[in-house]
Amino acid sequence: MIPTVVWGTGNVGRAAVRAVDAHPELELTAVLVHDPAKVGRDAGHLAGMGREVGVRAVDDVGAVLAARPRAVVYAASGDLRPDDAHADVVRALRSGAVVVTPALYALYDPPSAPPELVEPLQEAAEAGGGALFVSGVDPGWGNDVLPLLVSGLGSRIDGLRCQEVFDYSTYDQPESVRDLIGMGRPLDYAAPMLTESVPTMVWGGQLRLMARALGVEIEEIRETVARRPLERTVTTRTMGAFEAGTQGAVRFEVQGVVGGVPRLVIEHVTRIHPSCAPDWPTPPDGVGAHRVIVEGRPRIEVTVEASDEDENRSAGGNATAVGRLVNAIDWLVGAPAGIYDALDVPLRAARGRLGRGSA
Repeated sequence: MIPTVVWGTGNVGRAAVRAVDAHPELELTAVLVHDPAKVGRDAGHLAGMGREVGVRAVDDVGAVLAARPRAVVYAASGDLRPDDAHADVVRALRSGAVVVTPALYALYDPPSAPPELVEPLQEAAEAGGGALFVSGVDPGWGNDVLPLLVSGLGSRIDGLRCQEVFDYSTYDQPESVRDLIGMGRPLDYAAPMLTESVPTMVWGGQLRLMARALGVEIEEIRETVARRPLERTVTTRTMGAFEAGTQGAVRFEVQGVVGGVPRLVIEHVTRIHPSCAPDWPTPPDGVGAHRVIVEGRPRIEVTVEASDEDENRSAGGNATAVGRLVNAIDWLVGAPAGIYDALDVPLRAARGRLGRGSA
């Protein structure tokens, strides 16, 4: 069994606790939290599993890493604290752990990441003997392994489009939804995630990784952003009211230009209520989906829907993204020390997990 720590119990961390608990080769040995109110609570209850797993949440990072866990799922957000997240991951790697995380956007494509970010991580991995794999929660597989897999089914490819289409009214992360994306804010609010160059910072690495796999070179990356206001005030179950006239939907693209044409596109269509921007793409069930479209011959379209936490499809996207990370741990444990990306880490069958129950 691989002793594994989950660091953080938010939307990603809850899914990580469940995924580690369900994996036959992993043993959940510690859960790290920041909120004092969570300290001492059983991880199973924090993860919404409805049962205890025998691991109590703690906030002593030093003590947990001093025990030299073999793996760490770093599930704390890096959105508003990128430097702290980077420092935490360096610390975990230096302790000797394999680390998987969605928090370091620049490491989606390590070859194009700034050296000042990569070098401390590489040095820590080599010093500790661990490995690092970063993949996104939007989800990473929807912008790398899935489109690349599907691209291999065609005879001619004119373009690849990766879409996330979601109604976030059931999402429980107001800092991201209101402050980062700007839902419920005036349309002139400078949402950090939509500020010029930020979408490229977050998703540009995935475009470059796809281009690398396809054997093409991106000449430039372009961004487009569109916003729509709510026509009426709506109230969500998890985040309260969003007022009429404020931002209710946003649609943006990060485009990789090849041969003068945007041929690789990552697109997000996000709503706080389905009544906003009804003419924009919608998911089949009205709640959420991820879609890959291969323009060419033949034209191929694949839509993936996932649900978790009482049919919450927003949580389902997190859960599949976490599954990609957690299920890579046993492979990474056997790999040489270093930094790995989605082209390195194989997507494998869920061996040993068919019929294995976990609430």
